Amino acid sequence: MRTNTAKRRINSMSPWKYGLLIFTLIITALSALPSWYGENAAVLIGHAPSSSPNVVELQQLLQADGVEVKHILQQGDETRVILVENTQQSEARATLQQFLPHTDTLSLAMVPAAPAWLTNLGFSPIKLGLDLRGGVQLLLEVDVDEVYRSHSQQLADNLRQQFRGQGLAGNHVGISGPGTLELKLRDAEAKQFAQQWLAKDYPQWQARAGNGDDLKLSLRDEERTNIRNLTVEQNLQTMRSRIEQLGITEALVQRQGEARIRIELPGVQDPAAAKSVIGATASLAFYQLDEHGSEIRPLVLQTRDGDSVRLVNRPVLTGDSIIDARSGIGEYGRPEVNITLDGAGGRRMSDFSSKNIGKPMATAFSEYSRDSRGNTVKNSEVINVATIQSALAHRFVITGLDSVEKSRELALLLRAGSLTAPVSIIEERTIGPSLGAENIENGMAALALGMSISLLFMGLWYRRLGWVANLALSANLVMLLGLMALIPGAVLTLPGIAGLVLTIGMAIDTNVLIFERIKDRLEKGKRFAVAIDQGFNSAFATILDANITTLITAAILYWIGNGPIQGFALTLGLGLLTSMFTGVFASRALINLAYGRNSDKQLRV
Repeated sequence: MRTNTAKRRINSMSPWKYGLLIFTLIITALSALPSWYGENAAVLIGHAPSSSPNVVELQQLLQADGVEVKHILQQGDETRVILVENTQQSEARATLQQFLPHTDTLSLAMVPAAPAWLTNLGFSPIKLGLDLRGGVQLLLEVDVDEVYRSHSQQLADNLRQQFRGQGLAGNHVGISGPGTLELKLRDAEAKQFAQQWLAKDYPQWQARAGNGDDLKLSLRDEERTNIRNLTVEQNLQTMRSRIEQLGITEALVQRQGEARIRIELPGVQDPAAAKSVIGATASLAFYQLDEHGSEIRPLVLQTRDGDSVRLVNRPVLTGDSIIDARSGIGEYGRPEVNITLDGAGGRRMSDFSSKNIGKPMATAFSEYSRDSRGNTVKNSEVINVATIQSALAHRFVITGLDSVEKSRELALLLRAGSLTAPVSIIEERTIGPSLGAENIENGMAALALGMSISLLFMGLWYRRLGWVANLALSANLVMLLGLMALIPGAVLTLPGIAGLVLTIGMAIDTNVLIFERIKDRLEKGKRFAVAIDQGFNSAFATILDANITTLITAAILYWIGNGPIQGFALTLGLGLLTSMFTGVFASRALINLAYGRNSDKQLRV
């Protein structure tokens, strides 16, 4: 009979596990270190490498306007102007904009204050949310009804043309609401033709019988939902482009609900400038003048001088085809906007202009706003009527603007894209930098207090094991901060700091479960080394179950929440992972090294 005399070696770990632990702690500690140094407010100047601005001139210019500069760094095609005060970013940007050529780009940013060797390794501070850094939060509502009306208008125009083409006179097509039409038809023949044509070319419209041979048309529910989703998504992209054009970094733009957009602009201290562009809905359209009277009812708009201009109701080209727009000064000192069209738009403009040389073409500017009742009002005016002298290509110039500032604003809006539907700001929150700094101070004080009490409790209650666990608890906090700095898109908010404090409690709970199991084994007469081994092994399943259930809750919070709720959920979820790693893995490694090999003595915890 053979007996197995081999014994499992308890409280020992492979060298590669110790190596993995040390490597993880070093990387996360380096990642967390830049957050200790904080960030500096800066204005970033983008330029060609061969046309870098003079550093001395920049510093003198800003100091003359009362802007305190910490230092200016130049590298390649970027110059960083680091400021002393965070509140002077907008002022510095306005000063530099007047001095630098229009080809240079300016953007506001927060740059790391950490040493260069840390940033060169790719580490950066944790991104702070709006409630900690200060800034502006806007809630915008997209007027999808305006898009439904445009679909109704398009169908109504096509129906009128079809009736004329078939020789069916005496039919009336009217728009009764957003996404609804009423057809007053003369006879059954017109009704049958309309139904067949709609079923073939416009299946997304539903036709219902009205009085006599009349029909009522409406967009189907699934089509309304599809149009709404596409409209909001396109407006989201346009909003992001506009914010990029404003030079605001680290902004958050996301959908909220069915037709609302939430925008967070951390660090922005001039909300009026951001609102004037973000909340604007502006576009250009180019029209042929209706000089001889067309079959379709003409569009009549006013010029800025109050004169009426009759336009063909269908634009030659809309702002959707504009891919670039630059403001400038013409040869007579008048403001102008240089337009660049995409390929399809350039071909349409070239075809139209080559066939209409010597004829006038009007440029119409449209803006949307809200009246006192909350209804969307479209204000359009003709800003320019010019005679086509030659065939226009994909680049041309529009004039007739009031000022250089107007030309810059119009160029920015066109360059960022035209919104597919009007938007209105229905809620605005502004958090000053001083309040953000106070939130950070209070949050960190709560974190420090919770950490100190927890460390003291563990050290006094569990004595030698407790002090080892305190090292793991400190490592847990460093790892959590390091992970948040490493993960792209992770933002620390005020509820996120609450998540940090809660994570300390979760990490303490992990160690308490393990140490209580160790104490139970010691009370049963087990040697200290055996009690450690059995305590960790028996507690692992309980720790895993408890953390997984909480992790599921954190994942659900992150999925259905937004803003601060997501910040809390992210911190909680990462904290659960780091607390398991340090509580089970790091604590075990330290206790193994310190006490795990003492297999002959019975020691008290």
